[in-house]
Amino acid sequence: MSHPGPGDPDLSKLPSHIAIIMDGNGRWAKQRLMNRINGHEKGADAVRMIVRTCREIGIEYLTLYAFSTENWQRPKAEVTALMDLLKRFLKSESKEMQDNNVRLDTIGQTHRMPKGVRDLLYQNMEMTASNTGLTLNLALSYGGRAEIVDMVKQIANHVKNGQLEPSAITPEIVADNLYTRGMCDPDLLIRTGGDMRVSNFLLWQIAYTEIFVTDTLWPEFSREEFIAILADFQKRERRFGRVLHT
Repeated sequence: MSHPGPGDPDLSKLPSHIAIIMDGNGRWAKQRLMNRINGHEKGADAVRMIVRTCREIGIEYLTLYAFSTENWQRPKAEVTALMDLLKRFLKSESKEMQDNNVRLDTIGQTHRMPKGVRDLLYQNMEMTASNTGLTLNLALSYGGRAEIVDMVKQIANHVKNGQLEPSAITPEIVADNLYTRGMCDPDLLIRTGGDMRVSNFLLWQIAYTEIFVTDTLWPEFSREEFIAILADFQKRERRFGRVLHT
């Protein structure tokens, strides 16, 4: 790995948790008169790049918005192709994750995923469970509102069963009943493709997250641009609603 230059980030002051909305695969393919699936396949190369880069520079958590609850509404052929691509990715990357101390995790309604995908996902999660480096967190069949609904149901059951008083519900209790329990909130959210919205992603967790939107389509997202975004992140003042006194 090269040493940081004048515009590079300070590797001792990196975000602990980076979340990415990987948008633009379809548009990338359309611009080239290709099938949308070709765009998703090219996007998988960008996933490999970002995982390797985060591992190399020492990021603790990387959460990738891989498949949303809304994506089930896409044409059946595209959904099937996406599931096949996910299976291929899990198969091809399992050895690299294990060899490089990457732990695989997931958030979302994974029970909705096809059995073949679930089996591979859980096998890789079990295989990498004791790894202590980067945690690669795949958001699969994920929706922020669905997560909040599931959280409310869990807390309601705790109250109903006498395990919790309503007056004892705190932000910490809420966080502990989300899919991301045990993870720190994202410090940085990156969205590729230029759209200025969060698309139902980590709605609770990004309350104070720094957001960076780039027009670059996901298949063209490069290590160099990612490093530049980290350098920009380090220039921002994170106040968390407070006034910082100088």
